[in-house]
Amino acid sequence: METVGQILRNKRENKGLLLREVAASAALDQAILSKIERSERKPSKEQLFKLAKILGLDREQLLIHYLSEKIAYEIAGEKVADEVLRVAESKVKYLKKTGNGKH
Repeated sequence: METVGQILRNKRENKGLLLREVAASAALDQAILSKIERSERKPSKEQLFKLAKILGLDREQLLIHYLSEKIAYEIAGEKVADEVLRVAESKVKYLKKTGNGKH
């Protein structure tokens, strides 16, 4: 399964863009973008959306990968990870139904 960093790197390379070109367009330090692509650093949502636009990636799909990766890394080592996901899914549905979600 591809990480957000791998998705970004693969798209950049497929478009024939250099790391420094994309970093400059996104107003990012080249070293930071390199770390993001190697999954050594997580981008902010703002950085993610800038990179999606520059690379022509679907924003929503990239956000799905970003958020799911964030959750997965947070709970992966827990014995109750599967149950956490089930309960979280129920809570998300409830929050959306009651209008108490963030968005």
